[in-house]
Amino acid sequence: MNRKRLIFISPRFLFPSDSGGKIRTANILRGMLGRNFDITLISPAPVGGAAQFTAELAKVCNRFISWPEDNALARAVKRCIAPLARLPIAVFCDQSKTARKCIERELAQHADVVVADFVHSAVLLPNDVAPPTVLFTHNVEAEILRRHAAISDGPLKRVLWESQARKMKRFEDHAARRFDGVIAVSERDASHFQTICGAERVHAIPTGIDLDYFVYCQSPEAPINGGTIVFTGSMNWRANIDGIRFMMDSVWPAIAAKRPEASMVVVGHSPPAELVRAAADRQYRWTFTGFVEDIRPYVKDANVYVMPLRVGSGTRIKAFEAMAIGCPVVSTTIGVEGLPVEGAKHCVIADSAEELSASILNLLDDRERAISIASNARELVETRYSHLVASSIFESACIRTMNSTRRLTDRGNQLHRQECASV
Repeated sequence: MNRKRLIFISPRFLFPSDSGGKIRTANILRGMLGRNFDITLISPAPVGGAAQFTAELAKVCNRFISWPEDNALARAVKRCIAPLARLPIAVFCDQSKTARKCIERELAQHADVVVADFVHSAVLLPNDVAPPTVLFTHNVEAEILRRHAAISDGPLKRVLWESQARKMKRFEDHAARRFDGVIAVSERDASHFQTICGAERVHAIPTGIDLDYFVYCQSPEAPINGGTIVFTGSMNWRANIDGIRFMMDSVWPAIAAKRPEASMVVVGHSPPAELVRAAADRQYRWTFTGFVEDIRPYVKDANVYVMPLRVGSGTRIKAFEAMAIGCPVVSTTIGVEGLPVEGAKHCVIADSAEELSASILNLLDDRERAISIASNARELVETRYSHLVASSIFESACIRTMNSTRRLTDRGNQLHRQECASV
């Protein structure tokens, strides 16, 4: 079979797949491998990282090319300079001359279509790219920053977040315009990008779950005075940190008052020491696992899966993972934003601290309702949200972009050059 060459550029090494973005990207590539494209994956890699994950890389690409990740000192220097830059901090810190040279070399070898993973990747591309280009957006990044500003607890923090939101919106809008196609992770996000770069160029994919990996298992019955609540997610991600802090400060006291033996398990790498200390100081029955190879045992053994998120964009793949396993989900509106779920049928949606604590307690008390919500959610995921479906739609969007008339304009390239020009 004569496959077309697809170059996939990611600003993050995909393994271990310990965040929603990495999981989604790995699932998409895994589903596409061996079909219509010969896939070259290009990303940074930690020292020895590629060798350690050889088997995993072989499942997502035909060829892997990398540049070395910045060391701790280089990252620290970039973060000190970044607030003064025209670019938003997250994008400025992803800049790399080494990466650009690596990518330029590969583009010179011929490609039929180029995919940039996350809007941050746009900063790594040459000013002019000959093959058709696709931007894979996991979020509306500026929206995340605006939401951080809205919940900031001081005027200085609010000003800083608002400044970053403005910088990100400018960069994100310009980046979206310069790509020939944009793929969004929800219809909601697709609508946003359609207003920026035109409806005919934007495609939406569903959130996809590997249902053979996330096997349904009815959650255990809660003890009379206890029960286990679980959260999974990268604990160096600000949105997750804010959500867990909100859970600890405002939601947990009411749960502990009614169920003093209840416990909370926070599964995810790099939990902030201050949060771990705060739980211990308050004598809460909380466990922070740090990095784990497999989240499934923790979710399977829990009675309720909670998503107390107040900040975010895109879709949270963790919600569908919990639903696939069979753990009933209690979430804020933002936690399940962009996912086609019905509150009270597939999950419980609650936004205030009082609503969240009451909803969690209700599912701990009402075993029949918890089982009904969990089984409805699994049926939804099984019917519509296999990762193979998402991969197929993603691949079709790449093919359509590859075969369509180029839409990249000199104006789009000019905006990109101006945006990435200097500090």
